[in-house]
Amino acid sequence: MGKEAKGVWGQLADGESDGKLLWEPPKLIFRGAVRGIFQGHALRDLRVEGADLVLTDGTRFTLEPGEADTWLHAIQNPPSRLDKLGVKVGQTVVVLGVDDAEFLDELSGRAEPVEADEDIDLLFLGVEDLADFDQLEDLIGGLAAKGAIWIVAEKGRGAPLKDTEILAAARGQGLVDTKVCAFSKTHTALRFVKRKGGAVAAPAVADEDEGFDEE
Repeated sequence: MGKEAKGVWGQLADGESDGKLLWEPPKLIFRGAVRGIFQGHALRDLRVEGADLVLTDGTRFTLEPGEADTWLHAIQNPPSRLDKLGVKVGQTVVVLGVDDAEFLDELSGRAEPVEADEDIDLLFLGVEDLADFDQLEDLIGGLAAKGAIWIVAEKGRGAPLKDTEILAAARGQGLVDTKVCAFSKTHTALRFVKRKGGAVAAPAVADEDEGFDEE
């Protein structure tokens, strides 16, 4: 959902340099001899001048001819939550244990959730303790060939489940994690797909306070 361009000439308040420009919503990041991270007000009056993408404070990034307009469009039209979660019209979507009225309302406008036990494209499973993972074995069997499960869990140090516990429980069922997404202010979502060959991965080993890097 982001963008990346190399060989960009950046003119920042701290100096000028060649570098890499990245759009990782909601942040515009420049990495070179001079570095900068821009979001919010800095992108409010974003505009294009020739080959330059110009920020509110006058910071400039010179891109390849014609590229500045595509960057402007991408930044001014950031992906929605459903876009990040990969929800598409026509998919078979199942929701279990996710009590988020705003999400359910958004979802119904693109892919009305249904009750299904086969050919499931996306399955959203809310978890609060390790016992909630007991149903995974049956749920995995209902996934379509390219189906995925989003595990939705409370985030933060006070959350009932640690990130490593979620990873270990899902991997123990033959799943592999492929993506993490900020689901809401209080919850995160981690995407899993069936491991090729059905092999079971070893439990995750990480610092107990380590958190996911959310998109």
